[in-house]
Amino acid sequence: METPNIEELYNEIHNLRSQVQLLKSQLEKYTNNDRHKRYYNNNKDKIKQNARRYIEKLKDENPEKLKEYRKKAYMNRKQRESSQN
Repeated sequence: METPNIEELYNEIHNLRSQVQLLKSQLEKYTNNDRHKRYYNNNKDKIKQNARRYIEKLKDENPEKLKEYRKKAYMNRKQRESSQN
């Protein structure tokens, strides 16, 4: 059995970490940037209306999924309240 050299492994780890950092920096362009925040601030009413329409559609098509969403929201709210107290 051939064992890899420790220095080769360190170099590979270093290369992979640098690649991860590069990919994270490239991903930041598309997520959570100022452009997204400005869009949501400028189109709040439109976004809320679409959300309401989605909930109404969900009531008709899949009420079980709606129950699941509401239960999860309740549990998160309950957990937040208990952590604040």
